[in-house]
Amino acid sequence: MSRLLSDYKSLAHSSPRSNVSNVLKSITNASPTTVDDSTRRELVQELLNDLDATAAGEKTSRLSAKDAADALLAVKTLGRHPTSSEVISSPPNLRALLAVFNSYRDDQDVSNEALRCVANALLLVEQGRLNWIDIGGARTCVLLLEKSTSPDRIFLLSRILFLCTVSLSSASFICSLVEDVPAAQTGTIVDIIGAKLDLLTSSILAGAKMSREAMTDLLKLTFNLLAHYPKLAEPSDSKEAGSSKGDERLVIGDRWSERLDGILPPLLRAFNTLPPTFPSPIAAPLSHVIHSLITIPIAPLRAQWLGAPSSPSPKPSRSSTSDSHPSSRPASPAHATPSPKPGAFDRAISALSAGRRSLSSRPSSPRRSPPPVHDSLLRAHDLLEVSFSHYLPGAVDPDDASVRERVRKEGDHTLDDIMSPLVALVTRFCVDDEASRVRMREWVIPRDLDRTAPLEGRADMLGRCLRLLSSVYHPRLKDAVGEMLYAICDSDAGVLASQVGYGNVAGFLYNKGIMSAPPRPASSTAPTTAPTGEPINPITGTVHVEHPEPEMTEEEKQQEMEKLMTLFERLEKTGTVKIQKRGDPSAAPDS
Repeated sequence: MSRLLSDYKSLAHSSPRSNVSNVLKSITNASPTTVDDSTRRELVQELLNDLDATAAGEKTSRLSAKDAADALLAVKTLGRHPTSSEVISSPPNLRALLAVFNSYRDDQDVSNEALRCVANALLLVEQGRLNWIDIGGARTCVLLLEKSTSPDRIFLLSRILFLCTVSLSSASFICSLVEDVPAAQTGTIVDIIGAKLDLLTSSILAGAKMSREAMTDLLKLTFNLLAHYPKLAEPSDSKEAGSSKGDERLVIGDRWSERLDGILPPLLRAFNTLPPTFPSPIAAPLSHVIHSLITIPIAPLRAQWLGAPSSPSPKPSRSSTSDSHPSSRPASPAHATPSPKPGAFDRAISALSAGRRSLSSRPSSPRRSPPPVHDSLLRAHDLLEVSFSHYLPGAVDPDDASVRERVRKEGDHTLDDIMSPLVALVTRFCVDDEASRVRMREWVIPRDLDRTAPLEGRADMLGRCLRLLSSVYHPRLKDAVGEMLYAICDSDAGVLASQVGYGNVAGFLYNKGIMSAPPRPASSTAPTTAPTGEPINPITGTVHVEHPEPEMTEEEKQQEMEKLMTLFERLEKTGTVKIQKRGDPSAAPDS
């Protein structure tokens, strides 16, 4: 028997508290290599039995109420090993931890330690997640999440619920989570997540500890619900009724349920409000907001919802786009026809504009000013531009080793992982909304674009996008950028080639099955001449300028002639060529 186990078993309820504390600390501080699997199992079980007995007020436990925090820390430390987690994740032991949590609910340190033990076990043992749901632990977490305001507590509860919703094996729980309103709860999980996102956004802006971590795990839970629930919802609740319930062949974003609409306004508020991070402009939790947004099918968007001006501005301008009110713009002819059925994003506009909660920590004034109309497309463009500038500074080749080294120093993600979701989000905006398409095209490929130098060599977003199209080390980002350029050019290969030159997009179009240069569409508004009037080369996308022969003096011409004659003589002597002299019949070719 291990000494740690024998020391613990030698304790009794009447043992001095200092002895109990020393034994528990020795378990916590023990090296993992000094404890064998059999000892781990037995020691964890003994600790959980005593914790359960203490929570129930039994006098047979070796532990007192004051020992609970140290005992849970010992369980958590042992639980980092899969062998111990298998013991912890059994239904009786999970019930014991739930009982300990309920008994010490008012003690944040002890109750949070109990939640950490659960979270670690569920991370390592998948069956434990189903056991936690079966004993009602997950439902308890939902009720607690609604009442929690501490980032620490929100983080732990979100982590546990995230693990409980990772796979479709928890389908019934996921459905009940979205559809039901349990007793003592004022709304579904969608309402709770929305409230916590707004709360944590304010906490992040105020610099509160653990706020970013809490929002990150809350957004992981959000992603699971947005990815799984539309597949599980009844056809009557889903926008795509042609697929069977739980059809895993569906791609994320193919279906949507109106029950999830309430999550969109807080998600978009977070997207537009969270500040970029340093050194990487896109990091958690902002990256997880983007991941959640790309799971949502975007119906035809309204230009005023995105904050678009009535005519696209040549340069992104917050003052000209974000502050304008939808009602101040005249309706365009396109809006005179009956609009399509509102989609998920359309239904979010009223709630988003209403700003159900103020993100400011200052006291509210009697007369509250209307919330700003956020321009999500401009926000996405700005993030994209600053991220490209950070990872691909100047006119650097995306495949240059310095790019990969920069990404490696900032974390364990690749440039594909960091940038592709944001590019995909911009693409979805542009595919589904003409106004967004026009604005984005004007920002990336403006009408007054300088075409006197190679476009792929530019140190701006267009140049970086075109260089990425020939990248070898970033295949997913390469494809995503190609699709974005294709989308902002009306998903028309001819428009794309005429805007940036066929040579720059030949490889991308080839992969789409377009084997040769597509014809320029008759209705295309792409320029054929530069602002200065020179014709644009359709292959390079740059101006085609005739370069006149340089002026030479008579002496320079004579020198060039002599060089040419010397070269011909040298070639004739080596037999490389045979020079035919004028008037020499013998040199005439055979008839």
